[in-house]
This record gives sequence, structure tokens and C-alpha cells, in this order.
Amino acid sequence: MAGRVVPDRVVPDRVVPDRVVTAERLAAEAGFVKSCIPEVGRLLRLAAAAKPGGVVAESGTGSGVGTAWLHSGLGAGARLVTVERDEELARRAAGVFADDDRVSVLTGDWRLLEQHAPFDAFFCDGGGKRDAPERVVELLAPGGILVLDDFTPSADWPPRFEGEVDELRLFYLTHPALDATEVLTTPSSSAVVAARRA
Repeated sequence: MAGRVVPDRVVPDRVVPDRVVTAERLAAEAGFVKSCIPEVGRLLRLAAAAKPGGVVAESGTGSGVGTAWLHSGLGAGARLVTVERDEELARRAAGVFADDDRVSVLTGDWRLLEQHAPFDAFFCDGGGKRDAPERVVELLAPGGILVLDDFTPSADWPPRFEGEVDELRLFYLTHPALDATEVLTTPSSSAVVAARRA
């Protein structure tokens, strides 16, 4: 088993899926620096794998790094739809998944996703997260998993950011239709993970 030695155990190296590597290369070539980090990517793989026959969605494709992580957990009977407003980024990302008809890369506003809802797993990384949070919740199927990243950890309740109550994070963590928690992804970043109540 390949890995690094930690006292009393061996920690296996974490394999990065080939499509993630390809999408990361495309991001570098395009100068796109907002791709999801591996710690969030593994969370996305888990969310997609939890819904093996479901509809998985992503708002904010970028070059397809998050999409590739979602794809790595995608079940044989599942579908993945993602939307990116930048035409060139969407074109590049679509090329990463051209051989898999379970994946659709849309170009345009995030609301294009509405025609594919409800979602069993939804990585809301672009439009909707801040400008229409109530609509984001409505797009989830009962039991649907929502992942939102790019938060700064807060030891306070209610959570704070730059000295002020983080109203956006509070919205998702306390929404009556969601069971939600915040997960530390690195020492300086966190994600909100939620499931829509039946």
C-alpha cells in the first residue's frame, strides 16, 4: 500500500481522479483560479455517491474541477448537469466529459438549472448561493444534499465574518426546510452541508 508513515499506521495516498487532473490543467491554461480544492472535491464525490440514481447539479462549472469530483462519485443511473456563464470555460469543461452522456454542461445563467430540478445533490458554487438562496433550497428534492463552500470558519454563534453576523451562512444553517451543519475543509475554510427535510 502506497502512503506516508504516521506513528502506528500507514495513511494511504489519496488518489485524484484523472478527470480532475485534466480539469485542473485546463483551469491553469485559462488562468482560472477559483476551482474547488481537493478537500471540497472529496465532499462532492461523497454527495454524488450518496445518490446513485439521482440528479446531481452544479452552479458555477468553471473549468470543470468540481464537476469532475462530482463525476467521480456519479452512479451508473445518475445524471449530472452543470452550468457556467463564461462560454469559453463551459466549452473547455464540456470537453472533459464529452465521452459521458450522463453529463450536461450548460452555458448561461444559473437559472437554466431549474428545468432539470429537483436535485438529489446540488453543489451551489456560482449563481444562486447569494442572490437567490430561497430558490436554491426549493430546487432540492426531499432528502437532497446541498453543498456550499468558501466560508471562513467561525467559533461564534451566530457565525460571524469580518466582525459581522454572516447572514448568508446563518440562512442556510437555520433554514426550517434543511438539516444543516458546517464542516471544516481546511484550517481556514469551511463548507455548509445540508439535506432537505422530507
